[in-house]
Amino acid sequence: MYNVIRFVSTACLALTLGAASLATAQTMGAETAPQTTEDGIVTVKSAYPMAETIARLKKDVANKGIKFFIEVDQFKLAEDAGIKIRPSTLLIFGNPPLGTLFIAANPLAGLDWPVRLLVFEDEKGEVWTAYTDFGYIAHRHQIKGMDTEAFQKASGVIASITSSVKAR
Repeated sequence: MYNVIRFVSTACLALTLGAASLATAQTMGAETAPQTTEDGIVTVKSAYPMAETIARLKKDVANKGIKFFIEVDQFKLAEDAGIKIRPSTLLIFGNPPLGTLFIAANPLAGLDWPVRLLVFEDEKGEVWTAYTDFGYIAHRHQIKGMDTEAFQKASGVIASITSSVKAR
């Protein structure tokens, strides 16, 4: 029963995050350069269809030796609930020795760790990736006194991962 409750909670969170990120990206236009909104959401347009984008991202995560936790197919969850949304998948992965530093600095940072990378299709059929900027996460959770090198490293890694699908 606990696993079902945990899955449903995760699915609800994923759908909520997906909807918010989708609304943000729909206003982004056809820009191919990564865009960051004032609420810390970074969007990167993909050069590939949805399935290939997900496969490439997961391969890049694996090639970097990063632990992959789960893939949440939000489109399928919505469909099973009788709700129609555009394709949307949440990928959750991370490097525990790095990510848990943020949680050690403030346990509430666990709301943003491990890393969540959303892959979704907009109304034009274009595929995007979206994640929360790590500087924004540090600010949100008032993580201070921690070496900024960890945030810079995390930012560099996610930028590298999303560059594996970035439209040129």
